[in-house]
Amino acid sequence: MTEIHTPRLLLRRWHEDDVPFLADINADPRVMRWVGDGSVIGAGTTAEDVERWEEEWDDEGFGVFAVELLGSGELIGFTGLSWTEFSPEELPDVAIGWRLGAQFWGQGYASEAAHATLEFALQDRGLDRVVAVIRTGDEASENVARKLGMAPERETTHPVHGFPLTVHAIDLTEYQA
Repeated sequence: MTEIHTPRLLLRRWHEDDVPFLADINADPRVMRWVGDGSVIGAGTTAEDVERWEEEWDDEGFGVFAVELLGSGELIGFTGLSWTEFSPEELPDVAIGWRLGAQFWGQGYASEAAHATLEFALQDRGLDRVVAVIRTGDEASENVARKLGMAPERETTHPVHGFPLTVHAIDLTEYQA
């Protein structure tokens, strides 16, 4: 079982009992403001997402980690890797993403989890490049991408919802520098 420990967090595979906690995060309009069309996600879709993420782990050898606090074991959200599916322009890049409950914002958890995930991608899984596709205006996610050493590469438009996106990227040589 793949697990990563950081000073404050455990990144791990999903458990069935994680779904209600993630569903609560996905039901918060503040959290979902920059995701998809900005709509909240229900428990059924959340369960489907977790199932798909676990299948990606089995198929690809990487995926989306559940993120929990080391001290309490509380699920605070996720970070992880997935093939960019919605935009053929990014294929065959692997994208990094993150989502935390609002009560955990502003404490450095997203950056800590994403950094560990990026290191896992580039050093453990041997990926040469990782992108982050961020909705333009999502300053918090832009800040995380900068902390990861990712640079804005280009602008694009979401193919379904039509809003602007910024593609950030880092490759192995930039990461090691």
